[in-house]
Amino acid sequence: MERKIRWYDYITINIFYFALTARSQTLTPLVLPLLVQTFMGDAVKGSAYGNLRLWSLMIAVLMQGLVGIISDRSTSRLGRRRPFILIGGITEVLVFIGIGVIAATFEGETGYWMLFAATILSMLSSNTGHAAVQGLIPDIVPESKHGIFSGVKAFFELPAPLIFVSFVITKLVENGNLWGALIVLSAIVLICTALAMFAPEKPIKEPPYEMDWKPVLRLVGMTAIFTAIILGSGALVNYVNKEASTLPDTPALIATAAIGVFGMAVAVILGVWASVSVSLGGEGYGDKNSFTWWVVNRLAFLVGATNLASFALYFLQERFTDLEGAAAAGPTAMLVMFVGVAILISSIPAGWLTDKFGRKPICAFSGVLAMVGTIVVITSVNMVMLYIGGLMIGIAIGFFYSASWALGTTLVPKKEAGRYLGIQNLAGAGAGAIGAYIGGPIGDGVSFTLLMSIFGLLFLVSTLALFGIKDKSLKQADV
Repeated sequence: MERKIRWYDYITINIFYFALTARSQTLTPLVLPLLVQTFMGDAVKGSAYGNLRLWSLMIAVLMQGLVGIISDRSTSRLGRRRPFILIGGITEVLVFIGIGVIAATFEGETGYWMLFAATILSMLSSNTGHAAVQGLIPDIVPESKHGIFSGVKAFFELPAPLIFVSFVITKLVENGNLWGALIVLSAIVLICTALAMFAPEKPIKEPPYEMDWKPVLRLVGMTAIFTAIILGSGALVNYVNKEASTLPDTPALIATAAIGVFGMAVAVILGVWASVSVSLGGEGYGDKNSFTWWVVNRLAFLVGATNLASFALYFLQERFTDLEGAAAAGPTAMLVMFVGVAILISSIPAGWLTDKFGRKPICAFSGVLAMVGTIVVITSVNMVMLYIGGLMIGIAIGFFYSASWALGTTLVPKKEAGRYLGIQNLAGAGAGAIGAYIGGPIGDGVSFTLLMSIFGLLFLVSTLALFGIKDKSLKQADV
């Protein structure tokens, strides 16, 4: 940036994150589960939602990587990133309109597949903007200001949109006003997109490097292998569950829980090892095993954290019988908000605790606390107990994000930190795909309470993965 930083630069550079989170917190835990339930019915809603999540999230993995590479080389007069933010924002609003039309016009499986297509388009548009906005801080903000700009980014990315969705959009969904919710969300996206156009970005005259398709091909290969492993694990889990259905209730329940945890653990561990091998090829840096187990640790934790929110609406409908249909939208959003506020509060002291007690111990504590919080949630007899469990999970997530990232930065080469840390993005999208695709049929066939229990056990798997990581920091204590 050639000129001095002005107060509004903090807003224009980061405001699009507000739109991205408002979108995800409206669609993922509220609108999409309710529409899938309406179109497909209660018997197969979990499986149908899991299928939708798997393929849309794999599209997200591909799109973010591809747009990131393309925007790096963009010589548009609007700048490298702003054209893609503009395209993403406008096309996303068109998708919202499409979802509203689908909800009002179609029924049954036709409605579901139309919604499926709209969700894929939403992932294409939102990740076009997401991949671009991630480049604004590194591109135009002086390195000495990265910390404060990242802090503002965190505010727009987490607490602000969570509170807004909980108190504004959720009320509309809860009252059956889907069009109202989509119109408000569209206005938010358009306003944020317009403000992002004032980010002080200048165009480049020539691409900074020649186009290399090898990273793109590796990204495609990594995604294909990861998807195949998830599909295989899902098929195994479904086969065992079908056989277990002939057993008495208690043995069938134990078998279903065991194969659920096993199938997700296999998808996490095998998926990460295969994906890292494809991404890095025969290259090796330092202790590549520790890096791989770190990604396993992150993915296993996020499978639990992400999908507790994704299936919260179905769980609440099952646990509290008075919360039928859209009536569960309010408590679902309130639970997600409690988790979000707890993350915000805990993330600040988490850094100090990580420095004092060590990265691996805090990661291990996070896994155990999240598992205990999940137990509190699934045994809740009222909303107060439910929200207390949500707070515990949120605190665990805040601690985990801080300690896990600090641990990972010690495991990657400084010269290639961006590349290695980019590979771990697999944990973000992969978490939703694994938990939803494999877990959805379990919720349909047995119960969503059991599914939540399985997600709780994934926090334990995450903690166990820490034993494969060698922390190089001299002051860190081993788990």
